[in-house]
Amino acid sequence: MEHNHLSDTTFESLGLHESLLTGLQELGFERCTPIQAAALPIALKGRDVAGQAQTGTGKSAAFLLACMHHLMTTPVAAEKTGPWAIILAPTRELALQIHKDAERLGWFTGMDCACIYGGTGYESQRKALERGTDLLIGTPGRIIDFYKQGVFSLDNIEVCILDEADRMFDMGFISDIRYLLRRMPAPDQRINMLFSATLSERVRELAYEHMNEPESVEIESETITADRVRQQLYHVENSDKIGLLLGVLRQQEPTRTLIFVNTKRDADRVTGYLRGNDIKAAVISGDIPQNKREQLLGQFQSGDLPILVATDVAARGLHIPEVSHVINYDLPQDAEDYVHRIGRTARAGAAGDAISFACESYVYSLPDIEKYIDQKIPSAMAPPELIATDIKPAARMDSRRGAPGGGRGRNGSGGNRRGGGSRAHQS
Repeated sequence: MEHNHLSDTTFESLGLHESLLTGLQELGFERCTPIQAAALPIALKGRDVAGQAQTGTGKSAAFLLACMHHLMTTPVAAEKTGPWAIILAPTRELALQIHKDAERLGWFTGMDCACIYGGTGYESQRKALERGTDLLIGTPGRIIDFYKQGVFSLDNIEVCILDEADRMFDMGFISDIRYLLRRMPAPDQRINMLFSATLSERVRELAYEHMNEPESVEIESETITADRVRQQLYHVENSDKIGLLLGVLRQQEPTRTLIFVNTKRDADRVTGYLRGNDIKAAVISGDIPQNKREQLLGQFQSGDLPILVATDVAARGLHIPEVSHVINYDLPQDAEDYVHRIGRTARAGAAGDAISFACESYVYSLPDIEKYIDQKIPSAMAPPELIATDIKPAARMDSRRGAPGGGRGRNGSGGNRRGGGSRAHQS
């Protein structure tokens, strides 16, 4: 891994709680990324932050470290109970990733983190909340469900974090977000952090409505796409797209590839052709059962599954190391989604390739994408020699798309929870 994406600021210089420094040392983290170096000093002083940074630059660690430092250094009355902090995310995948990061970074704090999201695991999540938790991470809908049932209270929230706030708007969650924010202590009685890949006017309005004079932090806002992403675009006819995809995969020999399509139907079609042509691949989209989705992501992260064909459900919030290639089989219809798609590669200072197909169905998106990223994507007509002609028939896809199953088991970090007044003895 390259390290020139890091700043000169060390975590040790920030005055973080000893348990967090121990966790960082165990993980091999010494220096901050730019967003961490900019946001952490503000948040560690108890001030609100509205942060913008490119995807893959360490936003999660920034808000998790600030949050857990506050919880470890601020005493609490013995009669109060958690959760003390809440992190809201737009997707299950992002919530699970934040939960995983929280467990790793907070391993030596003894804090309990609960991950609450829709789709599966209802009873196990309910029991986790009933047992009591320090840090609540999840998606708005399921959290509101449990809140209305009285399973937990928001009365003692001291830290509130919104991640991917722009996506919250895109997915229609803002009314749910406002519902939860209005049931917490007033903005000036808690630390508020908002992070997003873009700080649009609507996101800034949300920040100023529900935060306490947040300080804005913007990192590399003049460069929307990751500098180390090598972009290439091929103009191609619809009928040649499968052949071009097979040709690109054979030429590039990618190690771990995300292929993005715009519809679930095309995701199945593309995956069928890959399998039919002896290329191991699987689909990840919104209608895949959650336990199956987690299994596929695990196989992809471990390298057992070299290719995932994804709809935009996977475009945000997934931290998958060493993704060598992102292929836009379909150009996205939203320019911002292009940035989030190709941001799956070239993460944490590494390099990567983003290859896009501009067909007659979606080429109309190209001008908006290039305007949004403020650059022309290197493009060419797809070379005939790159378009495979020896295409075998598509393999038949399982219409069930994975059997439904049980919820994700919780794996707490162990130790004593912050509840029951134990915070008064933390220092």
